[in-house]
Amino acid sequence: MWKQFLSKLPRKSSGSGDSGQCSNGAGIQRTSSCGSIPPGRPASAIRRMSSAVFPSSVVAGIEPLVSFKDVPNSEKQNLFVSKLSLCCVVFDFSDPNKSSVEKDIKRQALLDLIEFVESTNARFSEVVIAACSRMCAINLFRAFPPNCRSGSSGGGEGDEDEPMFDPAWCHLQLVYELLLKFIGSSSLDAKIGKKHFDHSFIVKLLNLLDSEDPRERDCLKTILHRVYGKFMVHRPFIRKAVSNIFYQFVFETDRHNGIAELLEVFGSVISGFALPLKEEHKIFLWRVLVPLHKPKSVGVYLQQLTYCVTQFIEKDPKLASSVIIGLLRYWPITNCQKEVMFLSEIEEILESTSQAEFQKCMVPLFRRIAHCITSSHFQVAERALFVWNNDHIISLIAQNRQVILPLVVPALEHNIQNHWNQAVLNLTVNVKKMFSEMDDDLFSSCLAKYKEEEEKRVSLEVKRKLTWEKLEAAAAFQPVTGHTAVLVGHQPSANMIATLI
Repeated sequence: MWKQFLSKLPRKSSGSGDSGQCSNGAGIQRTSSCGSIPPGRPASAIRRMSSAVFPSSVVAGIEPLVSFKDVPNSEKQNLFVSKLSLCCVVFDFSDPNKSSVEKDIKRQALLDLIEFVESTNARFSEVVIAACSRMCAINLFRAFPPNCRSGSSGGGEGDEDEPMFDPAWCHLQLVYELLLKFIGSSSLDAKIGKKHFDHSFIVKLLNLLDSEDPRERDCLKTILHRVYGKFMVHRPFIRKAVSNIFYQFVFETDRHNGIAELLEVFGSVISGFALPLKEEHKIFLWRVLVPLHKPKSVGVYLQQLTYCVTQFIEKDPKLASSVIIGLLRYWPITNCQKEVMFLSEIEEILESTSQAEFQKCMVPLFRRIAHCITSSHFQVAERALFVWNNDHIISLIAQNRQVILPLVVPALEHNIQNHWNQAVLNLTVNVKKMFSEMDDDLFSSCLAKYKEEEEKRVSLEVKRKLTWEKLEAAAAFQPVTGHTAVLVGHQPSANMIATLI
């Protein structure tokens, strides 16, 4: 039936430019195509045109293809609702050539809606708000196909997978832009809007952040921030809903595409927290932000995560020691790249740490740093030694050198004697020289103690080796009967091998 109706519509000329179809590029050119209405066409013809393309239930009330300029101010909001109803029709974009005329008409209607929201000063009625919420929900809220990629949240910092683009983006982008401008408009009364942009709407909006299209996630990030600012009554719910997404990611799925965007939004939210911090906000730091260091894909969102953590510490410096201890709890054991990232974050946190808070965590912290200094992976050792390039950290170490030097000096001496990388050796010598200049007596005492312990260790190792050799020699002359366990030396005798066979 639609093909019969389409025969009544004017055809596009073959030389027309942009067809309004989607592309995989980042931008969308807004050029009108089939959706534009020729001037001078009578209203009855316009009504027949839209009625031919869209169901009669959609084209109700004022004709939706009429321009806002052609109706009086008293009817503009009615026309707005009519255009919103027309845009509730969702098309299949898997085939670019399917329903191209209808897509162009809807695209032009969306552009008209955006222009009206930008220009109007009149308050939106509740009917308008409800219609806009409904249209956005119909177009945006959808189920995503299963994620066929391996790994989680993009796989990791070095992930090279190409981003996946939604073929319907040329319409989705306009719907997102309309939603953003509508929520941010001064014509929207937040007291009325909160009833239609409710908890259910917000949860579904948050679920869209798992989209694999980075353009969609970027739009959602901006809209979420605008919703958080517009509807103050929804703020506790948004924080709780986002926390639940983080919990599910960390403790269950280990896969979500929008963690970086959510953290970026929360970075600005945290900077607006009033002082003193509520207990709810501190719990968010300890139970959400610190455990977010656990997933293997932390490199994807580490920059945003570090910003959130440092914002908390700037708000309340007393949180620094608990954050550092939390990071030590989730310290990577076998992932060297994560170790390098953790060391960078530790340094950034220490820059905002006071002397009192530093003293609470310095022993476990520098035990871990000393372990990193002796790492056979040169990037880990190098990054750990770079900590001594920070003047504030050197100042903290100098004031607590009686505790820190005995922990670090053995690692430095071990590096000088055993490490294979020349760059690490050079950095080790520089740090050793710095400690010597800081407190030569203490440094010499720590070095002498290390040498004494090393001599004891070598002596014990020799003694242990001799004991095992004696046991092997004694076992070699014992007869083997039944299922008796046999201790075989490095070079078992031919008699023993014959006996075992």
